[in-house]
Amino acid sequence: MSIYGRHIFPRLMDWFMSGEEFHRLRAELLQAVRGDVLEIGFGTGLNLSHYPSHVSHLSAIDPAIIIPRKVRARIAAVSFPVETTHLTAENLPYPDRRFDTIVSTWTLCTIPDPVQALREVARVLRPAGRFLFLEHGRSDDPRVATWQDRLNPIQNLVGRGCNLNRRIDRLIEQGGLKIIELDRFQMNDVPRIGGTMYRGSGVRAD
Repeated sequence: MSIYGRHIFPRLMDWFMSGEEFHRLRAELLQAVRGDVLEIGFGTGLNLSHYPSHVSHLSAIDPAIIIPRKVRARIAAVSFPVETTHLTAENLPYPDRRFDTIVSTWTLCTIPDPVQALREVARVLRPAGRFLFLEHGRSDDPRVATWQDRLNPIQNLVGRGCNLNRRIDRLIEQGGLKIIELDRFQMNDVPRIGGTMYRGSGVRAD
């Protein structure tokens, strides 16, 4: 991995995604979390401060080791146990129907095979569990979507695999989950090509 990928990009993203609007959206989504929790795409742990104190355990996965000193400090600041594992979401090392809640924030844009990852989410989610998601993706505005398609190859390179134009709702359904809540909106102070949001929750489709 290049110096940009190891050091510069992670710090830029941690700074950018630490903004007030990102924190507000995380807090709104994560107030519904309960029980035994899995977070896919843990990153630098920016969700940690927004988890409710009644979380019993958090399993956090991410394929990369990103700013480890900062991550350790954020883990140390919460009251519940956190177990981090460095692997991809397409092959989760957990038994079927384990988790009460599974969380994905700004993650499905980057996973190489998001449908397979979501099939794994459906597999390890309990029948009464919830999948909570907060993702950017393809716009419903044809003009914006056209620019997302045009700029996606550049974004994919600069953003280390991030895609601007994924239809998050369709991916979730293709992965064996049923969406029960979906809110589409535009993030404040973020260009429309990267700030078209999908927020909601899903359950196992079976």
